[in-house]
This record gives sequence, C-alpha cells and structure tokens, in this order.
Amino acid sequence: MTDKRAASAARDNAEWCEAMCRAHGLSGAFGARAWTSASRTPLLYPDAVTLAKDATADDVLGAVSTGPGCSVKDSFATLDLSGAGFHVLFEAQWIHREPGLPTPTAPAGVAWSRLHTPDELAEWAAAWDGGDGLAHLFRPELLSDPSVAFLAGRAEGRLTAGAVVSRAGDAAGVSNLFAVDDDLDAAWAGCLSAVADAWPGVPVVGYEQGDDLSAAVRQGCVPVGPLRVWLAG
Repeated sequence: MTDKRAASAARDNAEWCEAMCRAHGLSGAFGARAWTSASRTPLLYPDAVTLAKDATADDVLGAVSTGPGCSVKDSFATLDLSGAGFHVLFEAQWIHREPGLPTPTAPAGVAWSRLHTPDELAEWAAAWDGGDGLAHLFRPELLSDPSVAFLAGRAEGRLTAGAVVSRAGDAAGVSNLFAVDDDLDAAWAGCLSAVADAWPGVPVVGYEQGDDLSAAVRQGCVPVGPLRVWLAG
C-alpha cells in the first residue's frame, strides 16, 4: 500500500517541476499515474515524475524524449528502466513533517523572509549555486507564480540560508534548501519556522539524502518512502 504522505510529497514535487518548466517556457502534462514533459526539462529537473506506485515504464517512457540526458523520478522505487538504457543516478527518501509538531526555533540573529524582486532572487540563486554556474535556472518568472515562494535567511543583512517552498497541493514542499556555512540544522530550523508562520497547519514534504536527510530528521521530518532518479545515457 502506498503511504499517502509519500504520494503527497511526489505530487508536490511534480507540481514544482511543472512550475520550473513554466518559468522556462515549457509545459508538462499530468496523467493519472505520472507527470511528464515531452520537451527536455531544465538541467537538474526530471522529464517525468511518477505519481502512483502502480505507474509503469510505459506511463513515462512513452511521453518523454528518451535520449541521453533524459531523467525519470521513480517516486516509489518500483520501476526498472535499465532495459531502456537508463541507470540509477541516485536514491533518496521522501520526508513528511506533521503540522502539529512544535515549531523549531530559528537561530538567534537570523531573520527569514520571502523574496519579491529579481535582484533578491539573483542574490539567492548565487548563494544557492556556490559558483557552479547554475544560478540561471531560477528565472524571475518564478516570483510571479502563486505556487512558488523563495525564502531567505539573513544575518546582519548577509544571506546565510534559503529554500524554495512549493504550494500547489495540500502540503508545503521544501526543496533546494541550502546553508552558506553548511549549518543545515540551522537552515532547516529557520525554514520550518518561516513555513509555520506563513502556512500554519500545513504539513511539510520534500525529499533528501545523506547529511541533508539527517538534518531534516533532526528537525522533526520523518522518512516516508524511497525514490530513485533514473538517467539515460
């Protein structure tokens, strides 16, 4: 049986992928068991996201361009795409945080707020990117998307942490969380506090792996199911 929390996280993530595509002039499609994009999605974003545990390879591969660089987010780790020329790029865990839990306390001296201007977004993207040349992914069009919010934590005017919150579904999806000084616990605490203030009573979802997952768990998030990302070529 599919954990409804994992299904909610997968749907929210697909909605975020669709928002990113819209900002780049693309449009995906939601089906009963998968979200897919017939055009190649922006770098780091999948061409398909499964939405149901019984999704099949045909549900995704028949609706995307399967050449080198194509990626599929196998939201319930149930697919085997190796026969179609894909390999597993990474594995992670969906996470869920109940809204009734005590809100973490943001670190003293760090104020979290929502971004509103292209200049603020450019500053945020540069801090998120850390010099890898990918800051251009976050286009100003995202600021006018009602399903997306960019949050930033600042200490004495300096941007120290940030995250994206997607709100197209029944949860607040946290992604792209970062800490300039690598203090992920402080970043999660500050982000979750800001989310609780802005969207009270709403569960938080997302996916993480490794140290990022450990930090999220320490702040009250619970792993609710595995996912895989498959890459062609």
